[in-house]
Amino acid sequence: MQQTAPSHHRRSLAYSASGDRVFSVIIALLASGVLILAVLMAWELYSGGADPIRRFGLLGFLTGTEWDPVIKKQFGAWPYVLGTILTSIGALLLSFFPALGAAIYAAEYAPRPVAVVINYLLDLTAAVPSVIYGLWGIFIMAPFLRDHFYLPTYLWAANHAPGLLPFLGNPSGYGLLTAILILAAMVVPFTAALARDAIALVPAPQREAAYALGATRWEVMQMAVLPLSRTGIIAGAFLALGRALGETMAVTMVIGNSHKLPYTLFGGAATMPSVIANEFTEAVEPLHLESLIALGFYLFIVALVLNIVGGLIIRRQAALARGVL
Repeated sequence: MQQTAPSHHRRSLAYSASGDRVFSVIIALLASGVLILAVLMAWELYSGGADPIRRFGLLGFLTGTEWDPVIKKQFGAWPYVLGTILTSIGALLLSFFPALGAAIYAAEYAPRPVAVVINYLLDLTAAVPSVIYGLWGIFIMAPFLRDHFYLPTYLWAANHAPGLLPFLGNPSGYGLLTAILILAAMVVPFTAALARDAIALVPAPQREAAYALGATRWEVMQMAVLPLSRTGIIAGAFLALGRALGETMAVTMVIGNSHKLPYTLFGGAATMPSVIANEFTEAVEPLHLESLIALGFYLFIVALVLNIVGGLIIRRQAALARGVL
């Protein structure tokens, strides 16, 4: 018995080490599969849109400002790239602080029954299909903004500040600002949900230590909770940005779908996803179809760059949070 026990123990250790190696190989293969899939997607998009990229140049197609598939056969993606960036960044800026406030209230200040209701509403609104937001934007939001904000602002500028009129644009209710506002409403639940979870995961001893030093409730949030939860908060913001970048139906239904540069606040604009959704089924000529695929390639690149930047920021914030601990 004294000789078999060590042998059995060695066999158990050998099986455990073998299991660890198999598990490591499986995890490495799965992670490699994600990278391979991303590379294949990028290659497929690039090869599908190679003709317009070769014809107009890699930067020429990106920085071109004219999109005329009927007469001139000219394709420039810059109005849609700029529209995508403006709507996404604008939506993130408008939604971040309301979402953070909702997360702080639900996690720290609200009574338990109220917090449960808020959490359910956040999860529910995050699951609402984008076409529902688009229909709400068409029939309720856009007419309301036109009648109560856009037209009064336009008339005031016409009477008191005519120089602002070229920057306001047509106050029809369907344009750049409407798309930004509806995107902001759509991404609030994503930012709020992740920020709420990050705040709730802060260890209780951190709060108790701050209270023991005489800190008020807000000082506890400022000194103990927010510094340790900022990684999750920033991750939620970049998740919301990724949702805004790829949003199609809701934006397409309210942005006005103009091929011009988005230089007016109320006027029509377009994003890369909205142009693809609008014209893909109508692209009968190969160059037009390949230009839309090339537009998808640039959308992929923009999303990839922003996600890489977001990942670097999150890693830096996580390192700073470990320094606080």
